[in-house]
Amino acid sequence: MTSSILLTGGTGTLGRLVVPLLRDAGREVRVLSRHSHEPGDGVEYVTGDLLKDQGIGPAVDGAEIILHLAGGPKGDDEATRNLVRAASRAGVRHLVYISVIGADRVPLGYFRSKLGAERAVADSGLPWTTLRAAQFHDLALNVVRQMAKLPVIPIPGGLRFEPVDAREVADRLVELTLDKPAGLVPDLAGPKVYGMAELIRGYLRARGKRRLTMPVRMPGKAGRAYRAGDNLSRSGAVVGKRTWEDFLDERL
Repeated sequence: MTSSILLTGGTGTLGRLVVPLLRDAGREVRVLSRHSHEPGDGVEYVTGDLLKDQGIGPAVDGAEIILHLAGGPKGDDEATRNLVRAASRAGVRHLVYISVIGADRVPLGYFRSKLGAERAVADSGLPWTTLRAAQFHDLALNVVRQMAKLPVIPIPGGLRFEPVDAREVADRLVELTLDKPAGLVPDLAGPKVYGMAELIRGYLRARGKRRLTMPVRMPGKAGRAYRAGDNLSRSGAVVGKRTWEDFLDERL
């Protein structure tokens, strides 16, 4: 089996945008997925599970580049270590990873897992590139949509986000994947910082709905980190163009 680029998470929100971009660039693409898929449009699928360390060897065999997009609420560090071991044995020339802004600052399990995955990539001995991105518009939409179902919406004070468009993240990742390994590159964030209340109000306006809101305080170390903006990008970040309002106008 031969392939120039192996993509993990190729059937997810980001992966579905990345695959056609790589194909348009003339690259052969192989996707590692937990579920079987028929090959098509120049894309090969290999069934495997990163977290269970199953099927990774055949997936990386012959791959020159790995673009690692697969992720979940927990276990990303272990899954990435499994991938790195197989990639090292296969002699991969470039390992690209998508992480999250604040991975090294926000004291929550999800961020710690992402930081552990970053370290596995950096310590792999392979040439590597890691991009930290802000939360996608799609994720913000899922959150506010669920919150808007409540008769009174709790608004955590000091909780801010700079949501970014998934298509802009996909474009940046493909650019990095086809370029030389660059280590930890500048963050990619959306063009505007929003408080949670602003995100919810924008969604309610777009849907023609009204809800009562109630301010609440987010406790503990995580609350302090969010109030300090530890989940936000630092100076030098690359900034996208599509705003939350642009996204809502298109989606809703």
